[in-house]
Amino acid sequence: MSMLDKLKGMLKGHEDTARQGVEKAGDAIDAKTGNKYQSQVDTAQQKINEQLGTQEQRPGTQGQPPA
Repeated sequence: MSMLDKLKGMLKGHEDTARQGVEKAGDAIDAKTGNKYQSQVDTAQQKINEQLGTQEQRPGTQGQPPA
């Protein structure tokens, strides 16, 4: 079992909390760096949410692949 699988298991049922943590961490990094790396931080946040299966579905996009 990989580390990512263990992490997913630990987060099961706490997806909203994990999403909030990822968002807060990204905001803290942006604040420390003066938004110098904002696009990279946003990309990292998105990829983490995708890997953890906590990506929010926007209304009207369920079942549709990203454009």
